[in-house]
Parts: sequence; structure tokens; C-alpha cells
Amino acid sequence: MKGLITICARGGSKGVPKKKIKKVDGIPLIAYSIRVARKFQKQFDCNIELSTDSREIKQVASFYGLETSYNRPDYLATDEVTKGNAIKDLVVYSEQQTGIHYDYVLDLDVSSPLRALKDLVDAFEIFNQNKECLNLFSVNEASKNPYFNMVEKTPENYYALSKKIGLIKNRQTAPKVWELNASFYFYKRAYFDKEKLEVINDRSLIHEMSHICFDIDEPVDFLFFSIFSRKQETKF
Repeated sequence: MKGLITICARGGSKGVPKKKIKKVDGIPLIAYSIRVARKFQKQFDCNIELSTDSREIKQVASFYGLETSYNRPDYLATDEVTKGNAIKDLVVYSEQQTGIHYDYVLDLDVSSPLRALKDLVDAFEIFNQNKECLNLFSVNEASKNPYFNMVEKTPENYYALSKKIGLIKNRQTAPKVWELNASFYFYKRAYFDKEKLEVINDRSLIHEMSHICFDIDEPVDFLFFSIFSRKQETKF
């Protein structure tokens, strides 16, 4: 199987300016994804591509060994564009440039880098074993459960449990739920031939991470990431 690893790093970042290349422990954030991409590449037959509209991000990525001739079009670099469409454009471009038709795509999110190579390898095994799935995404067990301690507004302007399936007295007896941690996504190539590129669809699988993982959106998140990455330095 031939795969493509995509690293998407749009230049605009409202929460943290220049977030994708902001340094954590002396290393730009994007470099963490480039590092694990290289580790995965050593075990599996795949190429690595970068999607960005920023010359500065290109320069930083190049310093860490990821060169690219691809320039993300302006119409795919807005807040309104879904990431799936940006990935698809990069996949098509890479296939045209290399003459390769990829079997799968692994997307590594720059803003959620607390992932280990083992996470990717274990998830890839699950992904490969299921021939009918379209994609797989990384998750953590949710800290709140909509069957037990999450509420939403009713049409009568009162508040009730988000989901009800009979009497559930504690969280342990409620159905298990997960939250997307936005760290990585595997896609079958056929996924990008669909009209609607929905991450959560009727043929999705998950990989549950056993360690903490979170999306870096605010300045304080960089501090948390630095602390966790130091504690887990043998893994990440």
C-alpha cells in the first residue's frame, strides 16, 4: 500500500499569531508533526506533503527536512473552507506530480501534536483490517457524558439531559462516549471521491488514545503542551 502523509498549516491563526511555527522548548510546533511523520515513513511506504499558504511556514518546514512545491490556493486558505477540501487538493496535486495513486492518506494536525508513533501504528492496523471503512480518527474518552451529566435547552426553554435511554444512575452505567482530539486522521483514497467530505460519517472508525491529547488554541495551551511533552519525552 502506498500512502500520503499530509501536514496542513494555514498561515492565518487568530488565537495565537504564527501558531504553527511558534516554538515549544526551542522547537517550532510544526516540527513535532514532521518528526512523527518521518518515523511513520520509516516503517511504511508513504510520501509526506505540506499544505500551506505561508512562505514563512514553508521555510521553517524546509529547515526540518520537509520541502514542498505545492502552494495552497487562496480560496482554500479561508476560515470557511473545510480541511477535507484542502487535503483533497493536495492529494490530487501530489498524485499528478508523482504519477502515484495513493491507497490511503494520513493527516497529522499541527495544532494537536501529543501523539506517539505507537498511536499511529496501532490505528493504522485497525484501519487496514476494516476493508469497508472510509476513515479513522483519533479520540479520547470524553470527560463528560451526554447520557449522564450534559444538558441542553429544550423547546420549552428548560434544560434536560442531552441524551436519554431509560434510567441511568451513574456515569459508569452510561454508554461510553468519546471526543475527537483532532490529532490525526486516516482516510481511504475513496473518501476523497465523495461529494461531501464529512469526517464523521457512516463508515468511520476511531482510535482511542491512552494518554492525554488536546488541541492548542490559546497561549496557555503551549505551556500545558510543554509540560506534557517533557513528561512523555520518550514517547513523543
